Amino acid sequence: MNARPRPVALAAIWAATVCALPVQAHDTWFASLPADARGSVALALGTGNRFPVHESGIGMQYLLHSGCRGELGSAPLTLQRTADAPTALKLRVRADRDQPLTCWAQTSSFDVELADALIAPYFKEIQPPTAVREAWAQMRARGVKWKERYTKHARIELNPGASAAAPVNMALDVLLEAPQRTPKRGDTLQFRVLRNGQPLPDFAVELRGDQLPIGAWRKTDAEGRVRFPAPLPGRWVLRGTDLRLSEREPDTWESRFVTLAFEIAADQPRAQADINASPNARSTNQTAAISTISSEPPNITQRR
Repeated sequence: MNARPRPVALAAIWAATVCALPVQAHDTWFASLPADARGSVALALGTGNRFPVHESGIGMQYLLHSGCRGELGSAPLTLQRTADAPTALKLRVRADRDQPLTCWAQTSSFDVELADALIAPYFKEIQPPTAVREAWAQMRARGVKWKERYTKHARIELNPGASAAAPVNMALDVLLEAPQRTPKRGDTLQFRVLRNGQPLPDFAVELRGDQLPIGAWRKTDAEGRVRFPAPLPGRWVLRGTDLRLSEREPDTWESRFVTLAFEIAADQPRAQADINASPNARSTNQTAAISTISSEPPNITQRR
């Protein structure tokens, strides 16, 4: 078996951040940036505790799989590094910003050890199944320390089309099956989660937005699908963490973090909307959006 990369600094940052913000998972996601001087699509890939703020970047050398795809069936496109910024890896792809584009990245696996006190808040933030909680209780009773090997998977949809509903080269993937265009407020968002190319049922995912202080949780159905009503316009991410005991290493956990970034179209240009909306109006819109996304999920995670 090939040796796995073990960048100590990255793992230390992950653990230290969990300590500082005990109810936040350490997600990695794509963000769309303004077009660069060459007119290419520009993206940032970074890690943070609270979407949409990136706090640390990822070295290009740690991307195990990455790329982009335009229309379904089109030739793959290469993600090119443009800068290693402190908070995110800056990337670009030669593509038309007005056409459908899906981009993705899967990192190498990293090892981390966590103190017992951090596991409860970690569970709160990723919502693992009961079997995971019971297995950890038994391990802790035996005095076993938490050892975990984690991998990050990130995907972004720009101007979604049919390509958004097709898998990419990642071990854990989220597909935006509907609508096959840029979502608008009131649409029904339908996602599908695949693990090793197969539907992942009973998997907890959270929908988070850049303008709301809460996230909405739901679980996938038997076909790995989950649905949300599209709430407030803005940037959104669907996130989830598949955590299970390793089949290769005793008393070791393996986790796969996944995010899908996308936008819900504004009812009017965002700059003008911000000018026109009074604080009371914005508050009313946020309240309506919170009510919409929280009407069916089993629970809500309040950010701290």
